Amino acid sequence: MERNKKKKTSAILAIGLSTALALTGCSSNDTSSKVNEEAAKFNETGLPIVEKEVTLNFVSPKAALAPDYSEMVIFDRLQEATNVKIKWNNIPADGYQEKKNLLLASGDLPDAFYASGFTDKDLMQHGQNGTIIPLEDLIDKYAPNLKKLFEERPELKQMVTAPDGHIYSLPRAEEMDLVGMPNIMYINQTWLDKLGLEMPTTLEEYHDVLKAFKEKDPNGNGKQDEIGLTFWFNGWCGNEGDLIGLFGLPDSPFEADHRVVRDGKVIYAATQPEYKEAIAYYHNWVKEGLIDPEVVTQDTAQLFAKGKTEDPSLGSFIWWENTEVVGPDRVKDYAVLPPLKGKDGEIRVGRSNHSEYGRDAFVITSANSNPEITMRWVDELYEPKMSAQINWGPIGEIYEEDENGMLVNKELPEGVAMGEFRQKVAPGGPFVVLKEHFDSVVDMEPRAKERLEILEEYYRPHMVEENYPQIFFSNEELEKINTIEPEIKEFVKQKEAQWLIEGGIEEEWDDYVAQLEDMGLNELMEIYQTGLDRFNEEL
Repeated sequence: MERNKKKKTSAILAIGLSTALALTGCSSNDTSSKVNEEAAKFNETGLPIVEKEVTLNFVSPKAALAPDYSEMVIFDRLQEATNVKIKWNNIPADGYQEKKNLLLASGDLPDAFYASGFTDKDLMQHGQNGTIIPLEDLIDKYAPNLKKLFEERPELKQMVTAPDGHIYSLPRAEEMDLVGMPNIMYINQTWLDKLGLEMPTTLEEYHDVLKAFKEKDPNGNGKQDEIGLTFWFNGWCGNEGDLIGLFGLPDSPFEADHRVVRDGKVIYAATQPEYKEAIAYYHNWVKEGLIDPEVVTQDTAQLFAKGKTEDPSLGSFIWWENTEVVGPDRVKDYAVLPPLKGKDGEIRVGRSNHSEYGRDAFVITSANSNPEITMRWVDELYEPKMSAQINWGPIGEIYEEDENGMLVNKELPEGVAMGEFRQKVAPGGPFVVLKEHFDSVVDMEPRAKERLEILEEYYRPHMVEENYPQIFFSNEELEKINTIEPEIKEFVKQKEAQWLIEGGIEEEWDDYVAQLEDMGLNELMEIYQTGLDRFNEEL
């Protein structure tokens, strides 16, 4: 009978419990302090994990629109199936890093940090001083779902394995093949038609179109309030990297790193001649009023607002997707601007260093008296169908199952934006959704499908092959990187903004390069090259 009970509960967890179970079992009974005094008994396989309820204390950041995780349906279902209750300490994402560091410094540790936000330095420092514990033996014994994923993707295991050989954190992965190309250029097709202009194919044609947008009042309100081009300066997406690429070297300003790889060599894009020529050129666009004068100071909310002004005001923009910028009512006015031919007649599309893999999804602390139970609980999140629900939202809210048991997207309530709704129902954190899981386990999000189709048609044929992979550096390397790089990033970001808006790059260039070398740029690039060579040797 007991075997049947476990089998039944396991099946329920795999498909997600019905919404009838939602918001039940939210006991206020706090037993964690008593249970954590000594290890609780548990079942090494099957469900529930424990016969007598156990409470674990987790700390986690949460998105601005997310409720407390104790109110999320997905965790209620996990508690129902596992008999493990999580007492959440949710911290708003904006202040999370500071409060996380205070907890670590004070020694007031939870049992685990969920979606931990641990940097590589955090992982090495707190792994080697014993604040967080090595996980490889627990994975081997109690995490069959994660072990299977490591067998299917050895690079996932490589990514979370620290230079000292230990695994201090668990992965997250979303193999949608979307983040490598973070930029799509859009243009106002309605204005092109109204002014009798063709879709531009070269940088010069694009200039002439933007000039017409700016000067010929295509929104017809009698004011020169049109913005030719705007983007997210140095953003992780929607950035200026492919504009730089029109001069021969696509930049990768993800987190202002400017770190690109060509033929196995690490190059700092922001000291290359192509970068200098490009910034000087686009400064002239600023002077002509073709580039948004607020482009280096605006945040994403301000950028989005410019797409939704009462009279249309955006001629062209770079972003992840069009609807987010201009809204559903105006999106039909905008078309994809196919990648332009550069100064040499070639089309080049850059590749971001932003990875679809992350290694900070979950850590277990030394204060945890039940690490085996914790590993068994978190391993449930790596079951493919559960991973999809952790990442995008649960059955009944985001998904329903088709006749083959695959998760397919429900129609959203009218007026609801998917991005906002996802924050409210999907916690993210530890999950892995592999490429082969799409169309077998879960249907891809509609807006992701649309973006993927655009990338396949316009961008992927011209994308550069190399980027900088996610490398786990040693303590010594991390110490040098963290000493040198922040100052360089800030300096380069300030100079790029200044030169773009005010000009002067030609006069200041040599001093700028010399100053970067004095700040340790060459040593920094040597560390990144050493890391890349080591990474490639271990593949």
